[in-house]
Amino acid sequence: MNVIEVRGLRCSCVVGALAHEREARQPLEFDVDLERPFAAAARDDDLAATTNYARVTALVVAVATEGRFVLLETLAQRVGERLLELDPAIEAVVVAVRKLRPPVEEDVATIGVRWRLSRP
Repeated sequence: MNVIEVRGLRCSCVVGALAHEREARQPLEFDVDLERPFAAAARDDDLAATTNYARVTALVVAVATEGRFVLLETLAQRVGERLLELDPAIEAVVVAVRKLRPPVEEDVATIGVRWRLSRP
């Protein structure tokens, strides 16, 4: 299977279980893999035959910023579900989402989740 990759997409949203995380937006970073066939797009060199990257990035940001989430797991699942709805040619998605300022005392660069969803 072929994969469209989006790496390092950043936005700020409300996500977290702690009280202070529920009050203010915090920066997140997304990586997204879209598993889909490329043959028709490559053969015809036609954007209409593949998934539009701009629509993908806009959808991820919209889901993240329009919602309020307790868990990164929930956010990743919602993003994945919406991406599967975006284009019927997408067979599976992997959504990774990371908190860039995790609320832990240890010296940690990021904390996140990776969720894979596929069509039944």
